Amino acid sequence: MHILPQLRKLERKHRETLAVIGVHSSKFPNERDTRNIRNAIVRYGVEHPVVNDRDFTIWRTYAVRAWPTLMFIDPAGKVIGKHEGEFEFARFDELIGDMVDEFEAGGTIDRRLQPYQLEADRLAARPLSFPGKIEVDPGGNRILIADSNHDRILVISPEGELVHLIGTGEPGFADGECSDAQFNKPQGMAVTKEFIYVADAENHAIRKVDRSRHEVTTIAGTGEQALYRHQGGDALQHPLSSPYDLTLQDGTLYIAMAGFHQLWALDLEKGKTAPFAGDGGEDIVDGPVARARLAQPYGVKAEGGRLYFTDSETSSVRTAGTGADARVTTLVGKGLFEFGDLDGVGEKALLQHCQGLALRREGGETVVYVADTYNHKIKWMTTVPKVRVETFSGTGTAGRSDGPARSATFDEPAGLAVLGSKLYVADTNNHAVRVVDLEAPGHPVRTLEIRIAM
Repeated sequence: MHILPQLRKLERKHRETLAVIGVHSSKFPNERDTRNIRNAIVRYGVEHPVVNDRDFTIWRTYAVRAWPTLMFIDPAGKVIGKHEGEFEFARFDELIGDMVDEFEAGGTIDRRLQPYQLEADRLAARPLSFPGKIEVDPGGNRILIADSNHDRILVISPEGELVHLIGTGEPGFADGECSDAQFNKPQGMAVTKEFIYVADAENHAIRKVDRSRHEVTTIAGTGEQALYRHQGGDALQHPLSSPYDLTLQDGTLYIAMAGFHQLWALDLEKGKTAPFAGDGGEDIVDGPVARARLAQPYGVKAEGGRLYFTDSETSSVRTAGTGADARVTTLVGKGLFEFGDLDGVGEKALLQHCQGLALRREGGETVVYVADTYNHKIKWMTTVPKVRVETFSGTGTAGRSDGPARSATFDEPAGLAVLGSKLYVADTNNHAVRVVDLEAPGHPVRTLEIRIAM
């Protein structure tokens, strides 16, 4: 996913001479389902054919060792190059240009375009498109939805009535009035009385919405993806990499920086960014925040001097202190290739690529609700006296049925938020917001009707 924006630029520039074929060799069981791959193709704007290599046949044939890997094949079908990892557009643009010149001189390039229909073109219009994250404004009794594939933020009432639209609905990177501003796949948000902070994921930026002036400004990031880890500095001078969620505590905006495998901190007063937790290596290693290792954190929430976060590639829920001698501690999760769907105490519990979480005080303790995304479930965790994980809602089968929590179905839920006695769920692949009653018998689930002009 991290190379798709750069790859898309190459595809469009070299449209007549570069053919791209995506090979999807999945890590997680949920990613082997062709229906789920189709959803991902639409969600991430993939514009080339993709084959489901569910048995790793192509992976082994080409001796692939890592995600992502690029193989270069000449017009005669011979492998002429290989690249592992992310890449810089300018260098690959030059490389492909040189290849085109060489093979065109030999008369082997066929410029005829092969017609095919994009999966996205088959879809009907709808109020939401792959909503990624969801947040609440307790003071204003409002729900905020990252309508990610419509490239905008929706502010609605708890009953689904539209209150505000933020963004034009077209992808871009533009500040200004809320009606003129542009986002690119926005995700997590943090809300105060005055401002809405937005993780603008594919712009690799943090945006700020002034709620009284109805204006959007960029407060971190350059609009380009950082290809290498760095130590931050002036927030507007240093690029970021795939910020997916935000939480605010004591004047510091903490960022789930998935692309760097780190949590970052943005000092709002000084306008400075810096890594906060994780050394940048992709793994699950606890310890002092600077030496811990994370793996694509996708969700983060703060409470009482502590950050709770989902570390998606290790299917884990972890915490990080924010005070002196802060440490990272794993609550649930074991390793990069240890995942599943298992309730239980401590190490017995397993999740599968969890992406979002929400916190609620119940009976004097903090309960963590987890979007167990690839298991199509909502789970809840308690940490006292021991960490315990239980399925709260969902059957484990992808679907869209309302009813009692344990028989309701979801499809890759990614974002959660609590307002009063209600849990709001960004049910991503269902293009919907679901509402779970946390206090009614059976915790019924219903689909929120969002009333917005199409």
